[in-house]
Amino acid sequence: MNRTVDWFARALAGDRRALARSISRIDDRAPDLLEAMELLHPRRHHGPGAPQVIGLTGPPGAGKSTFTNALVRQRRKAGARVAVVAVDPSSPFTGGAILGDRIRMEEHAADLGVYVRSLSSRGNLGGLSRATGQVIDLLDAVGFDTILVETVGVGQSELGVMEVVDTVLVVLTPESGDTVQTMKAGLLEVADVFVVNKADRPGAERLGRELEQMVHIDGGEAGWAAPVLLAAAVEGRGVAEALDATEAHAAYCQGAGLPAWQRRRANGRLRTFHDILAEELRARVQAALEGPEAALGAALRAGDTTPARAARAYLEAHPWRSLTS
Repeated sequence: MNRTVDWFARALAGDRRALARSISRIDDRAPDLLEAMELLHPRRHHGPGAPQVIGLTGPPGAGKSTFTNALVRQRRKAGARVAVVAVDPSSPFTGGAILGDRIRMEEHAADLGVYVRSLSSRGNLGGLSRATGQVIDLLDAVGFDTILVETVGVGQSELGVMEVVDTVLVVLTPESGDTVQTMKAGLLEVADVFVVNKADRPGAERLGRELEQMVHIDGGEAGWAAPVLLAAAVEGRGVAEALDATEAHAAYCQGAGLPAWQRRRANGRLRTFHDILAEELRARVQAALEGPEAALGAALRAGDTTPARAARAYLEAHPWRSLTS
């Protein structure tokens, strides 16, 4: 049995090995993936919460993995089933994730209530893998109560996360203070909750005040003002407060903030649609260059034509309708 639809069916029935294979089929863009995705009925598409999907982003070195691990520990104390999607940088040689899920969150390795999976960003901008949205939908359909999405950590360009999660935690450290001004526009756009991690270091309170001032001036999206929390994930300090803040944001989204949440979710569905379509068309064009359009591919490799000229020639020879047939 190796068809994607079969792996999906087994994953939905509770088979963890099938879940792992299903995610791999998503990441590898299996030929029958679109058919398999139709088996899913994600609860999150019908409203905020159910499950709680939390994104963690911020600059490299902010302690996102440590904070994610602390959030897992806290949610497990409450009896929640937790899934973690950790998006890692791509290997320049294999395209796979440089950091694997085997070396992440070892304390939860034997806990059947926790599922951790790494995805390669595959060079995708925005801190996410193109597969992230579909993987979240699968984990939702399988029945996890909390899904944590930890991004690559590329700083101010990391805005894609807000389209695939319900609440975004921006994790910073006291040392981030010097770069906050250059990141300000992106941070204010993406953050639902600010966490100043490693708050035992000098400068934490000063950065917290700067962030609070930024939030106060900005006014928050549709009335939500992102709270600023001080934390030390290694010690477990501030973790419960961060979860309380995400729950408060979820409650806000179900009430006064519902229109803003609906716009975010709508953008997320469009993002996933664009990602699916882009990957599908890329695969079909690649197959054509190795088959009926081999001459065009050869000319491009030899430098006898430019990428732009080749693309234009291909599009003129293959109108949009033929690309999708």
